[in-house]
Amino acid sequence: MKMIVAVVRDELAHSVTEALNRKGFGATKLASTGGFLKAGNTTFLVGVPAAQLDEALETIRAACPAQRSIPGDLTFAEGALKSAAASPEKQAPGAISLSSATVFVLDVEKMVKV
Repeated sequence: MKMIVAVVRDELAHSVTEALNRKGFGATKLASTGGFLKAGNTTFLVGVPAAQLDEALETIRAACPAQRSIPGDLTFAEGALKSAAASPEKQAPGAISLSSATVFVLDVEKMVKV
């Protein structure tokens, strides 16, 4: 048994939910916030038999488009607030790359539905 923990951008949560449901995968959705952009995310918990892991991962991948970039200040995004304040010349705007999802796969010793 495997547990997929997929942290997905909020705007993609509906697509991921629909895709998982179409393939017969049950998922628990959790609202979450994190990352250096402090953006809203949806975290999916999906328990699957090991034999279905690749299919579930591909389902999530297909529902999430490739990563994109947004304008931003890389100095601040990297958390270097003190050095940016001390060195204003380092505050040139750049692009911040956003992935569509971050996915973790964990081994599950046992799953019990109560």
